[in-house]
Amino acid sequence: MQSIVTFVLIGVTVFVSWQAFNNRALLERLILWPPAIDRQKQYDRLVTHGFIHADGQHLLFNMITLFFFGRAIEPVFVDRIGMLGFAAFYLSAIVMAIMPTYFRHQKDANYRSLGASGAVSAVLFSFILFAPWSLIFLVFIPVPAILYAVAYIGYSIWMDRRGGDNVNHSAHLWGAAYGMLFTVMMEPRVASTFLARLLSPSFGG
Repeated sequence: MQSIVTFVLIGVTVFVSWQAFNNRALLERLILWPPAIDRQKQYDRLVTHGFIHADGQHLLFNMITLFFFGRAIEPVFVDRIGMLGFAAFYLSAIVMAIMPTYFRHQKDANYRSLGASGAVSAVLFSFILFAPWSLIFLVFIPVPAILYAVAYIGYSIWMDRRGGDNVNHSAHLWGAAYGMLFTVMMEPRVASTFLARLLSPSFGG
């Protein structure tokens, strides 16, 4: 029961994404399209875009990541701010991760964005604060979480500046930053604990 919010989020995301795969009108209504927000005041798109995905691979990657790391950190959040608090963290991460992109493309009628990657990045980086030396399996290769985080941020910055791959790397970066900030605000002691653990490597934990 400690991971009920994670399972609900996964279930809703899979269901809505699956429906949108076969319903173009639904996809177009839920996707982040800046002019619809700017002109038609459809502010719900700032959240709904996080529940649809480009294809099955995109959906699978995000939901597998949310499954493993959401279950790991949800009990910590629930103990402090309850299940609704954890749900609010995830939903607000969807919004906060996309806001810089929205402002950048506010007048761009050709821009669209979708996917839960920003919120999933928030969950992942919250986990890294608690367990920086835990092993994350990257293509079946175990990598310490903190090293993965450094590589992830560096790659996202590089690709965001380079562009051209139809992936919103900016949302990944802002989601990661929001996840860490929210976690520290929720539990200030995590910052000092993170630094202490960072200076005392313990691979796998």
